[in-house]
Amino acid sequence: MGIFDSLKRAAESTLKKETSKVINDGVAAIGKGKNRSETFTFASLPTNVSELQALPEASLDTPFKTTALTILALCQYEKNPDAVIEMLNFLKGPVDVSPYEKQFINERLTDKYYKPFSFFNGATPENGYTPSLPYTIVVHENPYSFDNDGWAVLWLKSGGADNMRQIKLRKKPSTGQWFMNEIQCLSDIRVPVSEDPWA
Repeated sequence: MGIFDSLKRAAESTLKKETSKVINDGVAAIGKGKNRSETFTFASLPTNVSELQALPEASLDTPFKTTALTILALCQYEKNPDAVIEMLNFLKGPVDVSPYEKQFINERLTDKYYKPFSFFNGATPENGYTPSLPYTIVVHENPYSFDNDGWAVLWLKSGGADNMRQIKLRKKPSTGQWFMNEIQCLSDIRVPVSEDPWA
């Protein structure tokens, strides 16, 4: 019995140490901002690059701000695709939207203009992805969002999807600004109930 008791005590001690380490690491991660989110509220959506640049978030000094503005810009695609590209060019910083990216955005949004609206609070398939007013959007990070120096991957919750969607960003060290690098949040979501023949 003595050997088994010793083994049991050793196992319990190891388990306690490992559990404590996991808890401490989790607390440390929270302290470093892991799994943090930021909420942005807008009275209206910008219709052109001048209106976008007039917003306080246009300082682009955090990747959260750039992510929120990217969604705002995409909301205008049905009304004015050219204005959207101008806004995205501003959000991309030193490089413009490529022909491939323009085609990608067009393919993802044509006849599905509701997609960017789905990221705002209150937007659901049942109400045709009509956001609550004022427009409110929450941008999330996770423990891996800043794994690569000078890069970030932030996440958005769509009212029409079970999994969060991402936007990739890159920091320009000389200005401290974060620019949009890849829009990875435009895959299909549940169609609005009004457009669903099976609803």
